[in-house]
Amino acid sequence: VQLQAFGGGLVQAGGSLRLSCAASGRTFSSYCMGWFRQAPGKEREFVAAISWSGGSTYYADSVEGRFTISRDNAKKMVYLQMNDLKPEDTAVYYCGADFEMTVVANPRGAGMDYWGKGTLVTVSS
Repeated sequence: VQLQAFGGGLVQAGGSLRLSCAASGRTFSSYCMGWFRQAPGKEREFVAAISWSGGSTYYADSVEGRFTISRDNAKKMVYLQMNDLKPEDTAVYYCGADFEMTVVANPRGAGMDYWGKGTLVTVSS
């Protein structure tokens, strides 16, 4: 599976962005997917995860209620709708894929099978 995240940009605090992650490979629908982010000088951190079917989702406490993860297996896409953005959401955002939900939902994404190149989100105050 190859992944590419896109949709980042500059937005004012309180604004919204939707990130997308495009996947290639015939087995995409078998993978759990996760979004992670890494701010300058900080470790990579978990943001959101979704099961292979889309039936289960998980969020970091810091984004719960503001971000929504979704997927379209027919299009091989995963999305992260980000609302009410805050300056502390500024980071490079990455999507990852793994068969195991315990991997895509762990704090650092350790052991992730596949990572995509990130997309930068900058939230100005």
